[in-house]
Amino acid sequence: MLARGGRSRASGEALQAPARPLLQWWHRVRAGTLAPSRVASSRRPMRREVERLLDAGQPWGVPKTAGTCRELRKRRQARWTGGRHPAVEPTTNAAERAIRPGVRWRNGRFGPQSPEGSRVVEAMMTVVATLTQPPRHGLDQVTTACEAALWGAPAPSLLPTGDALNQVMRPAV
Repeated sequence: MLARGGRSRASGEALQAPARPLLQWWHRVRAGTLAPSRVASSRRPMRREVERLLDAGQPWGVPKTAGTCRELRKRRQARWTGGRHPAVEPTTNAAERAIRPGVRWRNGRFGPQSPEGSRVVEAMMTVVATLTQPPRHGLDQVTTACEAALWGAPAPSLLPTGDALNQVMRPAV
C-alpha cells in the first residue's frame, strides 16, 4: 500500500500506526520486562482500530488497496496470532528469512514446472521452516497432518508447546 502512493499510502501509514506499540510490547515480553497478560488487554483497542481502518480502506476507489484490505480482513485470525500466543513473533521477518532457502532453490534449480507444483513446494517449505523454529521433526509433523486429514481429524498445531515454547520465549543473550 505504501509503495502505491496517494490514498493507498495514507491507508498503509494509518494501518502501521497501531502496530508500533505492539512491536515494542513484544520485545518487552521477550525480554521478560512485560507480562503477556498486559499486552492482551491493551491489544483489544488496537485490533478494533486496525479492523476499522481496513473497512475504511475498502471503498476508497483504489482497486488494489480495496483488494488488499479485503484479503487482510479474511485473514483476521491469522493476523492476530502473535497477540494470542506470545511465542509467535508479530512480524513476518522470521518467516521470510526461514523460507528464503526455498525461494532460492525454486528459482535457482528451475523448481516445479506448474503453478500447482509451485504451491506444493511453497507449502512444504513453509511447514519445514516453521518446524525448525524451535526444532521439531518435520517428517513426523507432516505425517501426523496427513493422517489427520485422512481420518477427518483436526490438523496438528504448528505452534510451539511445552519445552519448545520455553526455548522460544527465552530472552536473547
